[in-house]
Amino acid sequence: MPTPGDPALVHSAVTADQACTRRTLLTLSLAGGVSAVLATQAWPRGGIRMLVAYPTGGVSDLVARALAREWSERLKVPVLVENRPGAAGTLALDMLSRNPPDGHTLVFTASAAMGILRETLTSRSTSQGVAPTVAMPVPVAGVMRTPLLLVGTSALEGGTLADMVTYARRHPGSLRWATTGEGTTGHRVLQRISRQADLQIVHVPYKGGGQQLTDALGGHFEVLSTNVAPTQLTALRKGSFKALAVGAPLRLPLLPEVPTLAELGYAQANLDSLFGLFAAHGTPPELVERINQSIEQALRAPAIRARLKDANNQLFEGSAKEFASQVERETSR
Repeated sequence: MPTPGDPALVHSAVTADQACTRRTLLTLSLAGGVSAVLATQAWPRGGIRMLVAYPTGGVSDLVARALAREWSERLKVPVLVENRPGAAGTLALDMLSRNPPDGHTLVFTASAAMGILRETLTSRSTSQGVAPTVAMPVPVAGVMRTPLLLVGTSALEGGTLADMVTYARRHPGSLRWATTGEGTTGHRVLQRISRQADLQIVHVPYKGGGQQLTDALGGHFEVLSTNVAPTQLTALRKGSFKALAVGAPLRLPLLPEVPTLAELGYAQANLDSLFGLFAAHGTPPELVERINQSIEQALRAPAIRARLKDANNQLFEGSAKEFASQVERETSR
């Protein structure tokens, strides 16, 4: 009979402990897997909230609402749109973080907001003296790529980008350039042009496009970076705005005479915006893919494609992984 401390007894105890540990881990693993499967199978349980990170009336808001209507009809549940503008799109993402990762609250915003959020969370962790642990939202589905339109208002002398640069050099710190906020695509374009041309430009950030357009039409600043949309196109046709350039891979069919920033020598500033839907951190991958597939189906609706085409936006089609990869590239950039 083995005595206490006998190697055979110790080996037997260790083996029993290992077996118990394996059973526990297997049980936890299966429970986690079952929870993820149940969460996926139970989605959607009632209504879905879509937090739009922009004010009402803009292109992003109109596309989000059109998508919500189509999505609601296909899912047979209400999809409620809530406009939560502010902090360059990160206010809506902050609200998202307070919701469970069950796919019933999503945010519609530009990928630029993810870069701003990551920097904010990392800076906050560093300032508190702890290692950065950034719990970022999960990219679910891309919706559209939106070209950037750079225009001069009635306050700008001249009507070309070269005129703008000349004005800024002659009047350092006097040229005012409006965007929809710090860290947005329009702001990054401003920074890159300023750096390359060695200009001192005053940044005028807005919470969204509505008031920004009103002030632009009133000549409250010289330059505006905005999305390509019906209101802006109408102002261009009437002569209220002067088209300086577009941020896009190629010239736009609606504005064939307007060069891209790359054509004008500012390749690093030739940026557009990627918009899509994001879920709370921790949302199960199976659920993310299921939501992605349902959104992809809704995006095939003729009404949504027509709205995107009218605004010169390009439909984004792809899996959740493809969208996440694009968002990561945009965020790093």
